Amino acid sequence: MSDQHSHQHGHQHGHQHGHQHGHDQEQSDDLRHMFTREFWDERYATSERIWSGKPNLRFAEQVADLPPGAALDVGCGEGADVVWLAARGWTVTGSDVSGVALERAAAHAAEEGVGERCSWLRADLFELDPLPTGLDLVTASYVHVPPELFASAYAHLAASVAPGGRLLVLGHHPDDVHTGLRNSELSHLLFTPEAVTAVLDADEWEVETAEVVTREHVTDEVSHTVSDTVVRARRLA
Repeated sequence: MSDQHSHQHGHQHGHQHGHQHGHDQEQSDDLRHMFTREFWDERYATSERIWSGKPNLRFAEQVADLPPGAALDVGCGEGADVVWLAARGWTVTGSDVSGVALERAAAHAAEEGVGERCSWLRADLFELDPLPTGLDLVTASYVHVPPELFASAYAHLAASVAPGGRLLVLGHHPDDVHTGLRNSELSHLLFTPEAVTAVLDADEWEVETAEVVTREHVTDEVSHTVSDTVVRARRLA
């Protein structure tokens, strides 16, 4: 579904609406499987490296102006964004549902000489596993969850941000359905900036960025215009 280092969603069958209950349940079970440790451990284990090892462009743009502090990257995968932050003076926890991914991320951090600034946590966002709190920055890049769990999952992430800290959420925008790059059976997992800002209490958050940003993505020598949801918010209290 993703063309870059996204996580917590897969490339298999998605939930389809309008079918009989039994088939719906089968599809729902398939979707749930995409959020499990087993699914992602197997996916990472069958490839030497899934993602590029480079930080996400939208991510780097949004955090470049922030002073270093304590950060959490949820759905960190092989740790490119964690390593990028650590190299710039941040103390970072990388969280992921896959232990295999975290082992690779730790090795990447050690190779880059920033292992002492990084820690790793296996946590299942689907199950709302506990996350660190009181952080200066919490990021989730292309963490796509079923719509019925979206509000609870992202409120869970937001709760980890300290007053004065930032929440940064990146996602594939629903306009990407027209590109042919996303799994059509998972199109209901794509989300808008408004889906994120709706989770944030206006009395507690200042939304600094809530926009859709396009970029060119080349696959098989064909260029596609893709759309990213970008939300950055500062916790006031």
